[in-house]
Amino acid sequence: MTDLGQDRPHSARMYDYYLGGKTNYAVDREAADAVIQRFPAILTAARVNRAFMHRAVHFLAAERGVRQFLDIGTGIPTAPNLHEVVQAVDARSRVAYVDTDPIVLAYADSLLTSSREGETSYVEASVTDPEAVIEAVKEDGCLSFDEPVALTLHALLHFVPDDQDAYGVVDRLLDELPPGSYLSLSHCTGDFAPESWQAIVDLYKGRGTPAQVRSHDEVLRFFERLELVRPGLVVAHRWRPEPASGPSLVTDADASLYAGVAVKK
Repeated sequence: MTDLGQDRPHSARMYDYYLGGKTNYAVDREAADAVIQRFPAILTAARVNRAFMHRAVHFLAAERGVRQFLDIGTGIPTAPNLHEVVQAVDARSRVAYVDTDPIVLAYADSLLTSSREGETSYVEASVTDPEAVIEAVKEDGCLSFDEPVALTLHALLHFVPDDQDAYGVVDRLLDELPPGSYLSLSHCTGDFAPESWQAIVDLYKGRGTPAQVRSHDEVLRFFERLELVRPGLVVAHRWRPEPASGPSLVTDADASLYAGVAVKK
């Protein structure tokens, strides 16, 4: 029988709770409520991140012509999912989802509702083992590494601390992608509310989830091999904002999340 980890909190299910979802357990809600008590704006930050994802992948599909997406750290399905956004631009788009949480796998049917012309798939692998991710995605066959791919790492790398070689992980994944590929990334930061975010990191660690927020310069390092798309690396609600896209009246401290999109030349 698959262990769904119902006896311990999981970051993906806590994020689902922040978004108002129902795919979470009491242990996730208890941990998430502890975070909310320390930093009530975490609910806003989660929605800011989700809105950035929608804008970023729509931009890549509609304005940059990307038709392949590799989404690592997919999390609990939440409509509209990434494939729904990009296939609304071009039904031929292909999306490979990657995660390790067994409950994500249990709900993966929601991620596999591809258009007839396109394709979606789900593979189980951990971002901390990029070789396994690459092998699994290649074996799956949904994506071709001979054509540009958008690698999306949204609200993921703050769960990959330095001792797990976060920068090396991203470099290895980018090595596999051809020129013309993109990286879309969002990452929590303590730059605006350091004490609150240190408390959040401690809460996650205390419940068994590694975590590390990073400064603007530290997040910028993930893009050093790439060319950032304007407006560069900014607080997520400031990345190509659109009317009614995400929460309104958001401060940088509320969002506490850097985001950027860059191309591999």
